[in-house]
Amino acid sequence: MTAEVAVPAVAAPPEQRILLANATWETYERLLAENVTCPGTRFAYDEGMLEIMVVYVGHEAPNRTLASLVGVVAEVLRLDMVAAGSTTFKRQDLEKGFEPDSCFYFRNVDLVRGKEQLDMEVDPPPDLVIEVDITRSSLNRFRIFAAIGVAEVWRFDGEKVRMYVREEGQYKEVAASAALPVLTAAQAGIFLDEQRRQKWPDWIDDVRSWVRFPALAFTPVVSHT
Repeated sequence: MTAEVAVPAVAAPPEQRILLANATWETYERLLAENVTCPGTRFAYDEGMLEIMVVYVGHEAPNRTLASLVGVVAEVLRLDMVAAGSTTFKRQDLEKGFEPDSCFYFRNVDLVRGKEQLDMEVDPPPDLVIEVDITRSSLNRFRIFAAIGVAEVWRFDGEKVRMYVREEGQYKEVAASAALPVLTAAQAGIFLDEQRRQKWPDWIDDVRSWVRFPALAFTPVVSHT
C-alpha cells in the first residue's frame, strides 16, 4: 500500500504582473479590446511601457473594502458622487493610460453623471483613485495619474493606507482625504483591518456610527431669526 503524501496548499499571490517594454499604443489598445470581458485584468501604459496585472482575492478584498468605505462615508455625509470602478482612462496624446482598482467622482460628478463612455480629452479625470499595490508595481503609476490629472490617490501596500493629493503636478502625502476630509489615512487603515474580522453588516454599522459624530461639523446651521 502506497502512503499518501500531503501536498501543502499554495496560496495565490494577490497580484501577478508582466511588464513589457517598447509596446506600441496600438498593442495597448488591442489588449484592452481583447480583454474587455476580463474584470480581473488591469492594464497601465506609460510612453511605451505596458504593465499587465492579474488580480486575485488578496488584491480585490482590500480594494472592495476601501471602495465600500468611500461609499458609506459619502452616504452619511450626504455627498453626491459617481463610482466609476475600474474604468479605462487613456490619453493617446500623452501616451498614458490606466485602469484603477476603484475610482470616484465628487467635484466633477455632474460632468460625468449618466455617461456610458468617458473621453479623457473632453471629460474630467476621476477625483479619487484607489490603488492596491501589494507586490510593488514596476511602473510608476503616479506619473500616469499626474499627467491625466487625478486629484487624489489612496494607496494600500498590504500594510498601510496612504493618501496623496496632487499639487503642481506632483503628489504629496497627506494625513486626511481631500474628497472626504473627515476620513484620515490612519482611520481608513483601521477600518480596513477591522473588516477582516467583522461580519459585513456589523462593519457597515460601525463605519456609519463613527462618521455620524464628526459629520456634525459638516451640517450647516440654519438660522430662523
